[in-house]
Amino acid sequence: MEQPEPNVQDLIEKIRSLPPDKAVEVEDFVDFLHRREDHRQLADATAKLSETSFQRVWDNPDDAVYDQL
Repeated sequence: MEQPEPNVQDLIEKIRSLPPDKAVEVEDFVDFLHRREDHRQLADATAKLSETSFQRVWDNPDDAVYDQL
């Protein structure tokens, strides 16, 4: 399901209307979201890079039964 695009101007105004301590919390949360996304991208890239290394281990007659699960 596709997420609707946020109205950036409305979001900025909402943040500006917050007390300073709450705006800092919003900033911390945004930083957390960026770190989480960076971590997910790194994990995905690492998994993709390891596929070639594990190809011989994963593709063998002894383990073929697992491909059918």
